[in-house]
Amino acid sequence: MTKHIFVTGGVVSSLGKGLTAASLGCILENCGLAVRMQKLDPYINVDPGTMNPYQHGEVYVLDDGSEMDLDLGHYERFTQAPLTADCNYTTGKIYSSVIAKERAGQYLGQTVQVIPHITDEIKAGIDQLALDDVDVVITEIGGTVGDIESLPFLEAIRQYAIEKPPGDCIFIHLTLLVHLAASGELKTKPTQQSVGKLREIGIQPDILVCRTEHPMTEEMRHKISLFCNVRPEHVIEEQDVESSIYEVPLMLASEGIHEHIGAKLGLDLRAPDLSSWERIVRTVKSTTRGIDIAVVGKYMDLNDAYKSIYEALAHAGIAHEVAIRLHKISSDDLTEQNVGELLGSMNGICVPGGFGGRGIEGKVLAAKYAREEGVPYFGLCYGLHMAVIDFARHVCGLQDANSTEIDPLTPHPVICLLDAQQKITDKGGTMRLGAQTCELTGGHAKAAYGTASVSERHRHRWEFNNEYRDQLEAAGMMFTGVGTDQDLVEIVEITGHPWFVAVQFHPEFKSKPTMPHPLFDGFVNAAMNTNANSTVGSAAGPQKTS
Repeated sequence: MTKHIFVTGGVVSSLGKGLTAASLGCILENCGLAVRMQKLDPYINVDPGTMNPYQHGEVYVLDDGSEMDLDLGHYERFTQAPLTADCNYTTGKIYSSVIAKERAGQYLGQTVQVIPHITDEIKAGIDQLALDDVDVVITEIGGTVGDIESLPFLEAIRQYAIEKPPGDCIFIHLTLLVHLAASGELKTKPTQQSVGKLREIGIQPDILVCRTEHPMTEEMRHKISLFCNVRPEHVIEEQDVESSIYEVPLMLASEGIHEHIGAKLGLDLRAPDLSSWERIVRTVKSTTRGIDIAVVGKYMDLNDAYKSIYEALAHAGIAHEVAIRLHKISSDDLTEQNVGELLGSMNGICVPGGFGGRGIEGKVLAAKYAREEGVPYFGLCYGLHMAVIDFARHVCGLQDANSTEIDPLTPHPVICLLDAQQKITDKGGTMRLGAQTCELTGGHAKAAYGTASVSERHRHRWEFNNEYRDQLEAAGMMFTGVGTDQDLVEIVEITGHPWFVAVQFHPEFKSKPTMPHPLFDGFVNAAMNTNANSTVGSAAGPQKTS
């Protein structure tokens, strides 16, 4: 029978429940178990697809087209667990389902209430992953214990554990040991109060994971044990990592957390083989060479907005044993006057995905600079649009060329709305989403992949306008990837450039620390072989701005 681990969090938000849950999945997989991962989110949005990155960070997209919480990116990078739409339930998704059933008369005239109808729907979502071939389901509860919106989810998992046989479910609570700089002390009182709030709800944590800046003392461990009703050996230290988040599984394993989980759930676990993670951490710590990569976007003051991109770059850096020095440059700040100063020392330039017109000219300028100066360029989704706009304006002479997303009246709509999007009015879940197949015809992309056909994840409404394809191709732009389901341009490159690749899809979602994505690998490799402040001379001659 499938076992269940429920991960909750207390004291503060953004404590790292997703990273901790993913690390648990990593450890248990390497103990020989089949693991599935899931997150229950308390916000009322049906999914994060319509949420501003400033509020929620990046939207993580799965093969099936589901728009998910960014923590699912941690799950996929740390484990081999398959992810589907059933791996992320929100309050909005739960309530939508319950209301649809009520409208269809499925409750036979009952008064529909939070208990039992909402909690039953949550429990049914958990059961979706409890399949015959699954040993353990790890379910993370979003938010912080004490938040009013989290209560139905906490009540649901309390009921779920009661309804299962003893030893089938355990609760792991992630909490914070607060460090007071003035006194130089770690304080346990917030942890005590957080666990107290959880126990008021009816949940007694089996294991406590304590986030801390400084090592715990044994005295502190016993104090937490006494006041939180958890055995001392089940109070686990999770100290802040300095070098890499990929050290977290090693840290938790060194604390014996898998042994405690195995004992609690009645599982006979072998010792985890974390040698590949040890190599990753060893490489990160020992790397001395570094390269400078500029990421030019409009959410640069929020790390989570481009979380998967930063991680994918790090994965490629690990593979090449080179440190990636990220330079987060706001496209609003990039001008003709300072572009050389801000980008001149870069070994590579990446323009990520996005929506809307703010900062567009800075992104176009970044693509132009990379094209003219021979700096390796990697455009992701919106980054392809920017590269096409630059090429159309400055190489083909199509004055005021633009995307209809930015300027509906542009005389040269080189980027236009997908035909399938023309009559769509609802914003949520209606883009071109999920895995699509792309045929490769050559260039750096095909060399990186080493195959003629790939499947990549998409999230966009606008596309390259095929009416301009011949004109841009004649001027030196290559179309090295085309979708098989529709004749959509998926990859563009530039003739004679050391490495200029822009893609319509999001390869960052399929990169792992143990297996970097081929395109990020190729981009970092090209950046390693490029001298900053140098141009490519005649090799970029056809693409120079007149």
